[in-house]
Amino acid sequence: MAFLMSLAKKTVTLKAKQRNGLQFSHLLQDARNVRILALLAQDPRMSVSELARRVGMSAPATRERIQRMEEAGVIQGCHLEIDPAALGYPIAAFIRVRPMPGKLPKIAELAASLPQVVECHRITGEDCFILKVRLDSLDNLDVILDQFLAYGQTTTSIVQSTPVPPRHLPLPLSMAEPAANGSAP
Repeated sequence: MAFLMSLAKKTVTLKAKQRNGLQFSHLLQDARNVRILALLAQDPRMSVSELARRVGMSAPATRERIQRMEEAGVIQGCHLEIDPAALGYPIAAFIRVRPMPGKLPKIAELAASLPQVVECHRITGEDCFILKVRLDSLDNLDVILDQFLAYGQTTTSIVQSTPVPPRHLPLPLSMAEPAANGSAP
């Protein structure tokens, strides 16, 4: 996987290991790894040489640490974020689906087959799925809903605004902060 892509964003996730009540990857016990992640979260397009300079390591050593975090699944990949409105899908909606008996697998299959469904989550509670869909017009919401209604009951909420856009989870702060002299711990 290419480390740097133009307009790419690093997706950082933490694999399980227990410490102070938080679960996180053993790779995050190393302060320089956490600092690398913090810098990439601020600027995902930062060059390896600049990253290395800021953490006080050589570029090959920094590149190796990034590769280890990718292989361990801490860094799960790069992706391009495109404004859905620029593609002609300005409307976002969430659809909760409560399948009819025996129709649970059909909901996931249908969601996977529809390009307007950008997320599908299996959830707890009365409903079994929550979907995020992008639409070119409200008229096409019925087209999507009618397909799911063949397998269960739906409840829809249209997004008016997004006061908290998608963001990274916090890193262990004490390790992500640079040392007082400006170099990594």
